[in-house]
Amino acid sequence: MTASSEKRVTDTILDSIADGVFTVDEDWRITSFNRAAEQITGVPRAEAIGRRCCDVFRASICENECALKETLRSGRSIVNKAIYILDADGRRIPISISAAALKNAAGDTIGGVETFRDLSLVEELRKELEAKYTFADIVGRSSAMRQLFDLLPQIAESNTTVLIEGASGTGKELVARALHSLSPRRDKRFVAVNCGALPDTLLESELFGYKAGAFTDARHDKPGRLASADGGTILLDEIGDISPAMQARLLRVLQERVFEPLGSVEPVKVDVRVVAATNQDLNRLVKKGVFRQDLFYRINVIRLKLPELRDRREDIPLLVERFISKFNRLQDKDVAGISEETLALLMEHDYPGNVRELENVIEHAFVLCRGALIEPHHLPPAMRGDTDLKPPRGQGALTLQALEAMHITDAVRRHGGNRTAAARELGIDPSTLFRKIKSMGIALPDTGHGSRKKE
Repeated sequence: MTASSEKRVTDTILDSIADGVFTVDEDWRITSFNRAAEQITGVPRAEAIGRRCCDVFRASICENECALKETLRSGRSIVNKAIYILDADGRRIPISISAAALKNAAGDTIGGVETFRDLSLVEELRKELEAKYTFADIVGRSSAMRQLFDLLPQIAESNTTVLIEGASGTGKELVARALHSLSPRRDKRFVAVNCGALPDTLLESELFGYKAGAFTDARHDKPGRLASADGGTILLDEIGDISPAMQARLLRVLQERVFEPLGSVEPVKVDVRVVAATNQDLNRLVKKGVFRQDLFYRINVIRLKLPELRDRREDIPLLVERFISKFNRLQDKDVAGISEETLALLMEHDYPGNVRELENVIEHAFVLCRGALIEPHHLPPAMRGDTDLKPPRGQGALTLQALEAMHITDAVRRHGGNRTAAARELGIDPSTLFRKIKSMGIALPDTGHGSRKKE
């Protein structure tokens, strides 16, 4: 076979590949450029051949982190690195690239080869999903989160006091901010106060402010958080931790929207919407006599209960995508996603720290990840089962069937054993749910009803 016919065969093979492929010589000039490369970059093959790759393949890494240069320098191939390029029309296109050294029959390096895949469709689908399952910066597609998304606009329209209950890390402040941003008060301030972090004296001055001379070192008037939130919204976080004396003062604010700064005898009128949040069971605290019943009734006008992350596992992939996007932006990285094995481990974990713990896990992985995908070895040791702190639900990665069984078990448990309600949440027919439970051998959680089946 002649050299020209051999080249035609090679070009035919390269043109049959769906991914873009180009090769360069030792001077970084393009020696081959397949049809997919033409389509993705918008540059005709005739224009690309002979030009330096950085002049044709205008990528986000060309200046300082060229994949081909790194491959030729280190001798290691690069696989599926997520980057962006500019096409011939200047449009920004997300792609993943792989690079390797090009060697002759004697094993000598004569250049490099790079393949790349257009991720535009993947990016569009990701954005579509994100828009569908994101509401005012809150992410979720679970039944509980969709119900929350439906309620928030209606609640935001009113001035009614709202109580948000949920374990630490479930996103109580995020929901409070969403209520404010959706309300007619959005142009005024949102002020958050962590009531549990301050002793009474400091909390009082923070909330109500003080007049000059009210105490030693009070040389000037200082407006409190309530005054700062006038016309807007104030979040009283961890309200279950405040003392009975402070509860009495807050009761007056809620009843009359009036307070007195420290050192003042003149009441100050304030127009503010109050959102309270707690990780405690206030009803139980009322029964114990440590939380005022009248204050509880004042703040418990509209109650939102935020689910823990283990009760909405189907939201974990969406949250992971959100955090990957966040840390790519903050750390100037191009991590494309996580491997299936990593996702299985993340889905298996019980998350006592809820969404905040998942975010910390992804941040930990970002520190260690140097490639395109987060792999299991990038996760904290406790999640990999490398220490005595084993994941609560077992060891190793789960299969898809095991993940589905876990999802079904959690749904039935959330509904107290009621399979009809669980099937409705899962979006399947009750008979289908029954067949899955039977075929998978799922042991349903004990709901305290003995052997009686709930339908």
